Amino acid sequence: MTEPNPRPSIPPTPTPHTPPTAALAPHTPPGPSIPPADADAVDAPPDDPLRQPPPPWGTELRRARLDRLLRKARALPDAPGVYLMKDHAEVVVYVGKAVRLPDRVSSYFVPSADLGYKKQPMLDVVHDLDFIVCEGEWEALLTENRLIKDLKPPPRFNVRLKDGKSFPYLVITQREDFPRVMVSRSPKDPDLAGAKVFGPFTDAGSLRVALGLLQRVFRFRTCALDITDKDPKNRHFRPCILASIGHCTAPCADRVGKEDYARDVDRFVRFLGSKRSAMLRELRQEMEDSARALRYEHAAALRDQIRAIERLDQRASRADGFQPETELLLVDPEKSSASLQRALGLDKPIRCIEGFDIAHLQGHQTVASKVCFADGRPFKQEYRQYKVAADQNDDYASIREVVSRRYGQAGLGHELYPDLILIDGGLGQLHAALEAFAQLSVRPPMVVSLAKKDELVFVQERPEPLRLSRHHLGLRLLQAVRDEAHRFAQAYHHLLRRKKTLGQ
Repeated sequence: MTEPNPRPSIPPTPTPHTPPTAALAPHTPPGPSIPPADADAVDAPPDDPLRQPPPPWGTELRRARLDRLLRKARALPDAPGVYLMKDHAEVVVYVGKAVRLPDRVSSYFVPSADLGYKKQPMLDVVHDLDFIVCEGEWEALLTENRLIKDLKPPPRFNVRLKDGKSFPYLVITQREDFPRVMVSRSPKDPDLAGAKVFGPFTDAGSLRVALGLLQRVFRFRTCALDITDKDPKNRHFRPCILASIGHCTAPCADRVGKEDYARDVDRFVRFLGSKRSAMLRELRQEMEDSARALRYEHAAALRDQIRAIERLDQRASRADGFQPETELLLVDPEKSSASLQRALGLDKPIRCIEGFDIAHLQGHQTVASKVCFADGRPFKQEYRQYKVAADQNDDYASIREVVSRRYGQAGLGHELYPDLILIDGGLGQLHAALEAFAQLSVRPPMVVSLAKKDELVFVQERPEPLRLSRHHLGLRLLQAVRDEAHRFAQAYHHLLRRKKTLGQ
């Protein structure tokens, strides 16, 4: 079996209290020891728990020790970062990451804390804690991964990152005209020979979230398409929704050259091994050089990448093509998508959902709507409305017609299907859609329907519907897509009725 190329080297392990790099450590070289948190606390004010040295081990009761650590945890900076639990000998016993350091770290030391049978014994040995502030959740993930593997001895309460276990890796292929970036649990697969491999990671969900954020900046592809440079078929291929929302440069549709795409991937690899500020300086210098050389299009692309890096941790807004007011329906779009993925048993994340509904009045002014959700949020640029060819009081026939019209090119392999297709209705509506897909050469990955009465989720090739709790995040996402498709179809139907009534 062909082994992957040697993994790239990394800078030294960051020192606590200083901004870390976003470097990633494929290897496990011995990392330098981390100085104690009280190294600079000689003249610390008496009321600052972060700068006070801990008392000698054994001089305080267990509850008093945990209360002291709780006060220190609540005084941590309100920022993303990595925290390190230490024993009385200054040995790191656990490394973790947090979106907000005070909230996560303090949860270990409250009286009601239950860490499970594996971590609960840690409270008997933790004597002090340290932290590293990061620029975002994505950087905290990378820093945690590096620290767990660099620290010697390894933190005993962390999961052991051994190659024999099925941990996720970040893989960048190298033997394709347009390299792919993916999460894989089999980095030694022969199909990935020669790839750059980063990891392993302990948290696949956080890794996929970080990858989605960085894809907005460097716009690499994550699909499994076999794309050849200058293939004439690429000109007629319709790219997926990631191109529409600006997360991919769409080499499948011949919208980017091989050299320009390679430069984006190279920047992404360098970003993993450097600080964000250092990468920004390099990009600004390259942008200025391109402008002086009158390469204005290249300079503009670099400017957009700089702005995207600066906005990495910001929430979506109207300018991103989403509809923020609809996000209020969901507790968290990313968590809802992940919850739905688990409920349906899908291997890949649900990035794109398209929902359909039919509207008519006793068979007259029959219309259909298609709405699109990207990463759990509405994406109105991909909304579509359809006039059904013949007025008929037959929802099943209307669904078959609209599905055939929308996915005719995807059925021929000229574009990709969304990750999930939702039909508003029950089992009959789902079967009508599946009958239309049965006539196509290429089938979609997953089709479901959602019935209004009992909110049952009917899934293709499953005899029984899914019964999800009304508080289930995945169900709430499906309801949001279904309700938006219904609203959009009704708006078009009422417009046509009004035009007919007024003779317009």
